[in-house]
Formats: sequence, structure tokens, C-alpha cells
Amino acid sequence: MAADKAKKQEVKKLYRSKDDRMLAGVCGGIGEYLDIDPTVVRILWIVSVIFGGIGILVYILCAIVIPEE
Repeated sequence: MAADKAKKQEVKKLYRSKDDRMLAGVCGGIGEYLDIDPTVVRILWIVSVIFGGIGILVYILCAIVIPEE
């Protein structure tokens, strides 16, 4: 019974998207991981860049750290 539950629970892994990408696929991968529209992730990222400024640095870091699909 426990083995069946383990099989049913799909392990999610965060990857940069190959298909849904604008630059490096970070927002597309995060959108797929969170099961939300990647456009929402992109808009939130742009807002963080405009108002916080740290978004660009975080995006570059994510593009380096998160493996490609």
C-alpha cells in the first residue's frame, strides 16, 4: 500500500523550460513547477525588477543554478 502511494506521488523537479522560454527558460520552468501560467511569473519578475532591482541578479543566478530540462 505504501509503495502504491509512493508511485502515485510524482516528484516534481525544477528545470528551466526548453519549450516555454523567452530568455533562459527560468520563468517557464518556474511556471511549470508551480502549475501556473508562466506569463504570471514573468509579470511578477518584471515588477520585482522595476520596484526592487534585485530581479535581474536573481534571474541570472537562477539561469546558472537551475538545470535545463
